[in-house]
Amino acid sequence: MSESAAAADCGVLDDTLAWAQAELARDASAIDVVEGVIRRLEDSGRFVAGKGSSPNAAGEWELDASICDGRTRRSGAVAALRGAYPPISIARAVMERTKNVLLAGEGAQAFARECGFVEIDDPPAFFSPRSDRRPGADGIGHGTVGAVALDAAGSIAAGTSTGGISGKRPGRVGDSPIIGAGTWADDSVGVSCTGAGEFFLRTAAAHSVSAYCRLAGLGLGAALAAVLAEIAKLGGAGGVIAVDRGGDLDYAFNTDAMRIAVANSSGRREVRVARSDQKP
Repeated sequence: MSESAAAADCGVLDDTLAWAQAELARDASAIDVVEGVIRRLEDSGRFVAGKGSSPNAAGEWELDASICDGRTRRSGAVAALRGAYPPISIARAVMERTKNVLLAGEGAQAFARECGFVEIDDPPAFFSPRSDRRPGADGIGHGTVGAVALDAAGSIAAGTSTGGISGKRPGRVGDSPIIGAGTWADDSVGVSCTGAGEFFLRTAAAHSVSAYCRLAGLGLGAALAAVLAEIAKLGGAGGVIAVDRGGDLDYAFNTDAMRIAVANSSGRREVRVARSDQKP
């Protein structure tokens, strides 16, 4: 990643974080803030999510997203969504307007149309993946976006959105829209994941963070490390962000780098490209 690309990414993250801080300061709900953050990142075109997504091997854009309200554990998700936008808001609509959790493919598209979301008539013109994006060590591009939030009422929410692996097999779905794998929130912790989705699916990664905290008594940082160790043992890589009901915020990754933006009401504020060789 070039220095200018990293600076542009962090500029979007900084603006988005400032918006989220202002919303939480005026007592906005965690679920509204999570949706709003992810929507802004989808719209930016800077990441492999929303407008920054790339086509699959058949030249079609298939988007995935999920959102979870920890207070009620109500969740909504869309997978392999084509021809409709924005995925995170459509996922929330699944949660609030249906009795379902996950809608996929043509069913997700039809639901989005019924709800009046944006219809994409010309995908190549609508999507604008970055020209400066470089593939990772595995030769493919990554850039899933996620958010977790704890609001003034003590409610936790989490969400995740992705365009998936560039050039992926049509119909391929990773962990991002799967509640418990790529996204999880309950009354104790909220989690969002990014990385090689198949490994996060095989370890139920997002829910496992909560299980390590609740059942094994681990702190948030130790729980994140334990989950990533499981993923690494299987040969996978990625990153996880999380917040707990005490307001502890943490992230962990076993890739070369991860873009992060973190803030709390006690004055902590961090926006940067975290790199593995700079870990404490």
